[in-house]
Amino acid sequence: MSTAIDTDIEVHDPATGELVGRVRPAGPDEVDAAVARARAARDGWARTAPGDRAGLVRDAAGAVRAVAEELARLNETETGRPYDDGLGGVLAAAGTLEQYAELGPVHRGRSLQGSWGATDLMVPEPRGVAAVITPWNDPVAVAGGLIGAALVTGNTVVHKPSERCPHLGRRFAELVASFLPEGVLEIVDGAGPTGAALSGHPDVDLVAHVGSVAAGRAIAQAAAGTGAHVLLENGGNDPLVIDDDVDPRWAAEQAALGSYANGGQVCVSVERIYVAAGIAEPFLDALAEEAARWVYRPGPGEKALGPLVDRRHREHVHGHVAAAIADGARVHAGGFLPEGEGAFYPATVLSGLTPAMTILREETFGPVAPVRVVEDFAQGLAEAIDDPHGLAATVMTGRMAHAQQAWRELPVGTVKINAVFGGAPGGAAEPRGRSGSGFGYGPELLDEMTTTKVVHWAPLP
Repeated sequence: MSTAIDTDIEVHDPATGELVGRVRPAGPDEVDAAVARARAARDGWARTAPGDRAGLVRDAAGAVRAVAEELARLNETETGRPYDDGLGGVLAAAGTLEQYAELGPVHRGRSLQGSWGATDLMVPEPRGVAAVITPWNDPVAVAGGLIGAALVTGNTVVHKPSERCPHLGRRFAELVASFLPEGVLEIVDGAGPTGAALSGHPDVDLVAHVGSVAAGRAIAQAAAGTGAHVLLENGGNDPLVIDDDVDPRWAAEQAALGSYANGGQVCVSVERIYVAAGIAEPFLDALAEEAARWVYRPGPGEKALGPLVDRRHREHVHGHVAAAIADGARVHAGGFLPEGEGAFYPATVLSGLTPAMTILREETFGPVAPVRVVEDFAQGLAEAIDDPHGLAATVMTGRMAHAQQAWRELPVGTVKINAVFGGAPGGAAEPRGRSGSGFGYGPELLDEMTTTKVVHWAPLP
């Protein structure tokens, strides 16, 4: 009989507060059993031809597309993510599964130049059992990328979706697993204790995690005791630096998109804004106007702003805002706790900030645009650099020298110039500092999911 390591998890609709359902967390015995099943399936899956593995993953992607609307509705119910945004995430997951189905069979090693009579090779091999621990803010897309890359390279997977959207996570993973041999993709439900049991399990060879800094550090410590390879994207405190030659209204539109999309609950959301004093006043006026356009039920000319994932997270977001206001920040929009049901929080604009304020030093992860007015681009860039996170950054400038300096000096894995979101398909990301380590997405993720064996084959004398 398995024992629980946590109480039942209740999931509430963040728009209404209504109970969506309850989930029983996996206990130690259940985690052991899931890992054991994945380990038992490991050798057979590794020996399956890469093209056959890819074909099954491609079939699973088609099934995900077929129920994309259902998954998007469930995402909205469990996390509050607006339906259209959630649908985009589901379709991104299907596209990523298809992408890795194409890349997996052509992921290859290389031959080495040895002696004439010998053969020298470097061959990629699956690591074994991969623990995939995914977040609630883009749950299907993130799971699709990590699970897809692990499967096509021959790993078996034990997946723990976020406890904030367990029904969605299980529905997606079970759909993919239905196309695979038994044990190749296992699912366990639970919160921190379940994740700790999984990430520190001695029979897990790889842990891939997307989530908070605190959770990522705990996972790294647990895996250090087992020798498992670790991939971490721990979130960030991404800056936006705006030069004085930029149109302030366009910059405000970009800043609002970066700050408010998905309620600011995006790993690469704009978390802190540095604007040159020469355009600060019109920029702040335009940003306040943009904030007023982000609403729960958008009409013409407005944009969707759903609730935060739950009231506990809303307390965290408002705590950052309230502390800044208490320390002298000026409120241009939002900045208050709404009355009524749900976990709604208004699009917020603050100015009058100092570098020591928590809202500039830590990830808020909500619909808040904290603006720090700086003397010029050089000061904005210097303050943007002064941060221990290292996920991403955005720079807006028409000056080539400033853009070049910024992407060279910013200590982050991704630098975006003149666009808060976007990028070519297949691009990878490698966070730094508190934001994690290892490549996520792109062909490089296949390298993370494999280990290289060097073969030197000489003839008998």
